[in-house]
Amino acid sequence: MEDFKTLVQQRRSHRKFTAEEIDADDVRLIMRAALMAPTSKSLRAWQFVLVDDKTDLEKLADAKDLGGQFLKDAPLAIVVLGDPVQNDCWVEDGAIAAISMQYQAEDLGLGSCWVQMRGRGLSDGTTADTVIRGVLDIPDNLCVLCVIAVGHKADERKPQNEDKLKWENVHAGKYNQL
Repeated sequence: MEDFKTLVQQRRSHRKFTAEEIDADDVRLIMRAALMAPTSKSLRAWQFVLVDDKTDLEKLADAKDLGGQFLKDAPLAIVVLGDPVQNDCWVEDGAIAAISMQYQAEDLGLGSCWVQMRGRGLSDGTTADTVIRGVLDIPDNLCVLCVIAVGHKADERKPQNEDKLKWENVHAGKYNQL
């Protein structure tokens, strides 16, 4: 990418990926971006699980009723975890790390998509957290925020349209009701 302005405009969620594996050096750069993400009090208390096993990816895709089925076809999923007892800002810290990974993936020419898991689940009442914890042997103290799907893009998405930016949602000084 030429600059951050362009990177932000180009990054779109991709839910369709080719079967091509992701280069190990690219995975390392994506994880480097996560590990360099800012955190509350510099705790760096997040944890990440890299998943590329097809059986596990299918199980992650079935951790909630809607919105995660495309994980089955992703070459890589990155599960973002936090410990709410250790860090009261675990959600925010995990979200910053997640978007840092997504921007790095885009810069590498890869596609990505956030799959919300916190607060989601199955119609029988089983939480996505419970399902994922069982699939990946996650300790009880950690909670699942999201899963980031990463892969080579199998579709093209147009860049963000500058003309559709909602500048009316930006308020200077004080909130101005329209």
